[in-house]
Amino acid sequence: MLKVRGEEQEQLFLAARAIRKAYTNDVVSLRGVIEVTNVCRVNCDYCPMRRDNIKKNERFNMSEDDIFRMAEMIISSGIGIILIQGGEDRNILPAVEKAVRRIVSVYKDSVEIILNLGNFSKEQYIRLRDAGASSYILKHETSDSSLFQRLRYEPLEDRLNNLVVLKSIGFNVGSGLISSLPGQSIESIAEDIQIALDYNVDMFSVSPFIPAPNTPLHLSPAGDNDLALNAIACVRILRPSILIPSVSALEKNGPGGQYRGLSAGANVMTVNFTDIEHQKKYLIYGKDRFVVTKDHVKLTVEKVGMRLQHNNVPIM
Repeated sequence: MLKVRGEEQEQLFLAARAIRKAYTNDVVSLRGVIEVTNVCRVNCDYCPMRRDNIKKNERFNMSEDDIFRMAEMIISSGIGIILIQGGEDRNILPAVEKAVRRIVSVYKDSVEIILNLGNFSKEQYIRLRDAGASSYILKHETSDSSLFQRLRYEPLEDRLNNLVVLKSIGFNVGSGLISSLPGQSIESIAEDIQIALDYNVDMFSVSPFIPAPNTPLHLSPAGDNDLALNAIACVRILRPSILIPSVSALEKNGPGGQYRGLSAGANVMTVNFTDIEHQKKYLIYGKDRFVVTKDHVKLTVEKVGMRLQHNNVPIM
């Protein structure tokens, strides 16, 4: 199924959409994202926020007040799910913990908070959970342990063990892969999808590889959107009720990419609420990134014939 194209691919997408409609009623879950730091301890070859890349990358850490102010903007826009993400840096954790406590104390059950901040200790995860976060995304990126080691300079096992830890302490857990990584096989992408089953994750993303400036992989070819879309469809078929985002990397790789993501079975979109000052420094794909707005989401969802979640009550 990962290899199909043309009419066979359309049949795959049709099957994925039918399953999504049966299990999720074709509602798109909307998140607002706050990008809280571009500092990272890891040195991933594919990421311009890698530890050793100080070229044209002014570092920032948001304060508790910054995070809370942007959370207020998300909630006032009618979005009840807040995604706080950033580079892997333990120095941001105190500000995030305080901000999460403050958000939850003010908005209580009308808000859900998802974190995407990387590998930490069990004790640090428990503090974030106790502050009020209910979900944690820890993408494994690739299930090929040798490729993972080569690109991230650390063992895959640590990442996967943390998925187990997060589940064990009560988080809803997300994972995900980067497809078309240089050196990645089609078989390992099938193994990536198997992780969604083996670890019983609640959320799972598929992002096509984006070659970014000032990284060792900047001359590598861009990822194949069709392969990423087929992986989305496979995840939907295998895990009918799972949350799958249509990620901005699909749009970055080609206009209409996020529309195709929803057409392939995705059911989540994320609007960027990071203020412009910090957004310009969050070089997730370099300075030339695609920033998702609420208007873009509304048009995309309407075009594909789905419905947006219109209130502050989370689906999950």
